[in-house]
Amino acid sequence: MMKGLFTAASGMKVQQVNVDVIANNLANVNTAGYKRTQADFQDLLYVVMKEPGAQTQSGFTTPSGVQIGSGAELVSTTKVYTPGVLEQTERALDVAILGDGFFEVDLPNGQKGYTRDGGLRVDGIGQLVTAQGFRISPPIVIDAAADKNITIAQDGTVTVRDSITGANSTLGTLQLARFANPAGLRSGGGNLVYETASSGTPTLAQPGQSGTGTLAQNTLERSNVNVVNELVSLITAQRAYEMNSRAIKAGDEMLSEASNLVR
Repeated sequence: MMKGLFTAASGMKVQQVNVDVIANNLANVNTAGYKRTQADFQDLLYVVMKEPGAQTQSGFTTPSGVQIGSGAELVSTTKVYTPGVLEQTERALDVAILGDGFFEVDLPNGQKGYTRDGGLRVDGIGQLVTAQGFRISPPIVIDAAADKNITIAQDGTVTVRDSITGANSTLGTLQLARFANPAGLRSGGGNLVYETASSGTPTLAQPGQSGTGTLAQNTLERSNVNVVNELVSLITAQRAYEMNSRAIKAGDEMLSEASNLVR
């Protein structure tokens, strides 16, 4: 059996995964805080038929050897944390992170989740929550009637103005979590990521301190997906898939020719 059949099949498999990743990026082009995913591949083991630098019968050293690869495989999918497009919304509870960091949220199971989706809301008891209803940590309680009088400063300080007296009162401060390796976070859907051993433990700090970014009110950070680049990658993956399928077809035809020789 020709080795090229299995090698080309591995190429088709990785291109299928590549298309899956690109399709997910394109599907989330308008998702707030979404970071595009990049698929990383590596070559497989090589069959060494002649070692580079081996001695020939004439006593010379071969300048190069004979090494036949076994194809490719998926090694990882990595989130690319470049800034997304900023969109002005004029909504007081829309907050974008300008720089590094995540909002920390409390999940129903007691665990912590992290998100860059700054489309915040106020729940029925006045707590500041995400669009999915997860409470922002540390908790901040806001009177729902004061939605239009809320000010969120660059350093995360949340204040509300009394519509009658005009006095401002501080309700709390939004904190940002920073990771040594954000690419090691586990994606869990719902615009949330989770801590892993690869990401390291989070460091909580006030926005603008300890390497965290600042906040921008009335603004949302949209996806960092570039549609044009993704479409180019999609076409490239499709063509690579077709070429690998043709390699399998060529190998099959060569096997057929070889079997016909003995008839």
